[in-house]
Amino acid sequence: MVVLLKESEESLNQLFRALADGTRRDILARAIAEAPSVSDLAARYEMSFAAVQKHVAVLERAGLVRKRANGREQLVSTDRTRLQRAGELLDSYEVLWRRRVAQLDDVLREGN
Repeated sequence: MVVLLKESEESLNQLFRALADGTRRDILARAIAEAPSVSDLAARYEMSFAAVQKHVAVLERAGLVRKRANGREQLVSTDRTRLQRAGELLDSYEVLWRRRVAQLDDVLREGN
């Protein structure tokens, strides 16, 4: 699949590991709508500030968010290009599975 060849296996693993956690997906969604500080994010979850920082760091390593200093705060914003890349990858898998289901339908029709 051509889409998959553009990116390393480790990069893809990092991307989808980051998206696998519900808290990280929620942080990502919040960072799309606004640019919250890590402190603001931490106030929204029943976990320590350090735990939220770790979630943000995972998203940052995967390239899904960026942090920038604003005084003493770190603001978190979504990297829309990287998020679109994840969508493209999922779309390519959907195309593959739809083809396979269509092939299975053909085989089942031939069997009747």
